Amino acid sequence: MRTTMDLPKDLLEEAKKICGAKTKTSTVILSLQKLIDAKKIERLRALRGRLDLDIDMKRLRKDRTATH
Repeated sequence: MRTTMDLPKDLLEEAKKICGAKTKTSTVILSLQKLIDAKKIERLRALRGRLDLDIDMKRLRKDRTATH
């Protein structure tokens, strides 16, 4: 998708250096993906201690191999 944005040059150049990206586009894409990943991890960490996952791993593996 083509989009026009007005980004601070110094901010984009710093992000480009830190990411090791070669283009502005790849810098923005990588930055967005890292932001999304960080937020997903943050949400998962917020659930720590709130979920009770009483899972029998042996049974789960057995069921999984039986269906494949």
